Amino acid sequence: MSGRTGAGAGPLRWAVVGNGENRRVGLFVAAAEAAGVGTPRVVEWRDVLRDGGHTFADDEVVRLDSPGEDAEVDRLLRGVDDPTRVEGSATWYRRFLDAVGSLRGGVRLDGPADLAVLFDKRLCHARLDAAGVPVPPSPTSGGLTAVRGWDDVRAVMREHGMPRVFVKPAHGSSASGVLAVESAASGRIRATTSVEVAADGRLRAPLRLHNSLRVRRYTDEREIAGIVDALAPDGLHVERWLPKASAQGRSADLRVLVVAGRATHAVVRTSRFPMTNLHLGGARGDLTSVVDAAGDRWRQALDICERAAACFPDTLSVGVDLLPAIGWRRFAVGEVNAFGDLLPRLTGLPGGPAEGLDTYTAQIAAVRDRSPSALSHHPQARKDHAPF
Repeated sequence: MSGRTGAGAGPLRWAVVGNGENRRVGLFVAAAEAAGVGTPRVVEWRDVLRDGGHTFADDEVVRLDSPGEDAEVDRLLRGVDDPTRVEGSATWYRRFLDAVGSLRGGVRLDGPADLAVLFDKRLCHARLDAAGVPVPPSPTSGGLTAVRGWDDVRAVMREHGMPRVFVKPAHGSSASGVLAVESAASGRIRATTSVEVAADGRLRAPLRLHNSLRVRRYTDEREIAGIVDALAPDGLHVERWLPKASAQGRSADLRVLVVAGRATHAVVRTSRFPMTNLHLGGARGDLTSVVDAAGDRWRQALDICERAAACFPDTLSVGVDLLPAIGWRRFAVGEVNAFGDLLPRLTGLPGGPAEGLDTYTAQIAAVRDRSPSALSHHPQARKDHAPF
């Protein structure tokens, strides 16, 4: 293993907690081997959950990866047998944080306290807002306003003058359970979502909800109310639906990866639907044309992402979902993702600290030449956003 933690220090020893058969772990292991830092030790999330924790050596640099896309791990975290089910995110949140808290030793690249906020959209929104990071207005920021069901959603839309909102499970990810809700002066309602109601779901309450790769629109308010009411026990976050800029004639936003305080990678996501997630039919757009459209505001866009990442000083890398206003002159942060680095074949921004590097190699490079003590106190939260 040739990578070193600094002058006179021993070699780095990497460990990753993840689902070993998942492509995320495979891509990271391949990047580590190509970078010459050896083969990371893989600790399975299923073993952490079954064994009640795991202990790392003091000189191991520990990177957490997503526990998603594994049916057994999902069952252990959410307590449901069907991985397509939407419900159970509050149970997932509690059990995931317990699992993170059961990890002992090592030099950690993901702060447990940061993760607790990153995986609660209400808390994340409040932290960003308090730091002056532009975010969509939200009546549920900080969890001060409870949303117990559809009636509450309708009430906050009316009271806050929000005819168009996103209704999001507080602990969801990958657009699971998200509804883009539009209301008209006539009282008509439309919701766009990837949620599919089970065929027999209308015969019982609460409904059985499933994730689908097909985005659909509901126009029957009773159906929309049933979906929201089924999601509400897990906690809901409501925020204003901001009109977004377009690229190639489609609605567009950006996923910007921030590593050690610096914006390193960016991808444009376009869709004909409000949700631009690539697994829901979104497509990568042309970044060069977006940079040109933003002009002198492009640096401001990256600064906003870096400020958002600085709100999570104990976490090496986050993926920031940046919402561009029409005309590409203003930006707001829609989400900050703890595991937002799955961007295959994407290399770093030209002129940036990760130019020519993929997202995983960029993270390895950010820590490779630092001592363990420096890793524990990295400068991501400093105003100058110095490299890690």
